[in-house]
Amino acid sequence: DGNEMGQEFWAGQILAHVRRFEDIFRKWSTNPSVVQVLNHQELSKDDFTRWHRILAAKGWAAPSWPTEWGGTGWSAVQKFIFDEEFGFSGAPLLPSFGVAMCGPVLARFGTPEQKQRYLPRIYNGDDFWCQGYSEPGSGSDLASLKTRAERRGDKYVVNGQKIWTTMAHHADWIFCLVRTDVDSPKRQEGISFLLIDMKTPGITVRPLILMDGRREVNEVFFENVEVPVENLVHEEGKGWTVAKFLLGHERLNTGRIGVSRRNLLRLKEFASRQPAGGGRAMIDDQRWRDRLARVEIELMALEITNLRFLDQMVRSGKPPGSEVSILKIKGTEIQQALTELAADAIGARAEMFVYDDPSAGDAYVSGLAAQYGNFRKASIYAGSNEIQRNILAKAVLGL
Repeated sequence: DGNEMGQEFWAGQILAHVRRFEDIFRKWSTNPSVVQVLNHQELSKDDFTRWHRILAAKGWAAPSWPTEWGGTGWSAVQKFIFDEEFGFSGAPLLPSFGVAMCGPVLARFGTPEQKQRYLPRIYNGDDFWCQGYSEPGSGSDLASLKTRAERRGDKYVVNGQKIWTTMAHHADWIFCLVRTDVDSPKRQEGISFLLIDMKTPGITVRPLILMDGRREVNEVFFENVEVPVENLVHEEGKGWTVAKFLLGHERLNTGRIGVSRRNLLRLKEFASRQPAGGGRAMIDDQRWRDRLARVEIELMALEITNLRFLDQMVRSGKPPGSEVSILKIKGTEIQQALTELAADAIGARAEMFVYDDPSAGDAYVSGLAAQYGNFRKASIYAGSNEIQRNILAKAVLGL
């Protein structure tokens, strides 16, 4: 707004926190899990758990949570800088299902007993969570889900199937959207939000092996699974309200600007030493460099947009509304574009699917094929980008 004093305050606050977090993350740069992230290698459940407990010991496992449950009490600016430096440094991103999704849901909608039971264990990394949303035939059209939960006394009996359930094979718990009223006039009504122990009899997890050989997503089957009524979050039939709140948190985390900044710099460094024929490096290929420049400009624009949302949060004290879909759309498109540029720069070697194999020669190259394939899903999860454009058209532009 042309307020020089305000600009100086922002600049000073941001610089102070950037320097603090840069120093801390630099010390962690040799952590084995950080090295694995930088080389696009797969992390195990033990890797995630160990890293989660390091963060919990520092008080950083869930910076955005209420302070009574372990949150930092940081300002929106501090949390923004932390997230950016966290991603830029190569620090492993914790699986979002516990700390970034279920935790905020319970803090907002959970009963005092649910908060006391689940939040400390989520914060400390004692429980591994997964998300039971998508079903065969119910992906972006989530309100058409058919998994049924029938109340019988003090229990719900759950029958149905979930699909593309990330890390379900590691999970101790799953939060699920289930249909508790099949006669509701609107599909969004009659849906409830349940917390289900993955050790409950009647649950079967079947892997969906990806084209790179990794096991990340699964099918989850429920056959007469009994769930205590006290595991219902919010009101019966009001699960869609909870789901929208959760997806808003998920979309705030999908832009991953810090991660894209890191990948952009590493790609430039690689392209400067990658031969492109005629004695030139790939970075000197005019057409490839033009494409890279366009992506870098889009990333800069996305950073500015993110700062506008941050300014809005600081001034109003409220998170942004439906317009946050912009971050999801552009953030994931940039992530995909960077992997496409990397694949072009590598050439024929991009076809390799090699993990921890010294014969591959270059750890950066050996992990990129898997990264390329994995990032194809980025424009689909948390609501496909087509759905996000519909949200913007209706809720923001009023079309």
